[in-house]
Amino acid sequence: MQTTFTLKTHGQGLTEFTGQVAQWLAGRGDGLLTLMVRHTSASLLIQENADPDVQHDLYAYFAKVVPPSSHPSMGYLRHTMEGPDDMPAHIKATMMPVTLSIPVQMGAMRLGTWQGIYLFEHRDAPHTRTVAAHFAAD
Repeated sequence: MQTTFTLKTHGQGLTEFTGQVAQWLAGRGDGLLTLMVRHTSASLLIQENADPDVQHDLYAYFAKVVPPSSHPSMGYLRHTMEGPDDMPAHIKATMMPVTLSIPVQMGAMRLGTWQGIYLFEHRDAPHTRTVAAHFAAD
């Protein structure tokens, strides 16, 4: 069984979509859920969903590790035609997962108490992103 989740981002940062996935899975039984972001400048994460400071700190960390291509430390980059955020977005997407596998039991994801599913947008501008989902029942 497959579907696609469409997410609107507000620029760089994390967008949680755990609820949408849980609603789609409800009543589906046991199996394995696979999610894949269909873009090369965004990532997927399972991360804490209780304290918003976690998402803020993750964004701040990756902004520091991979600054815009206009930053002097990034002068070696060649792919700059799509703006100073584009190549750094591709780099960040190689550092984080673009697919997730999540066990499902009785139609519910086996996530921990404080875990949520996030799309991590790496571009500055808002985007509409799609995440392909596949549920394989036992």
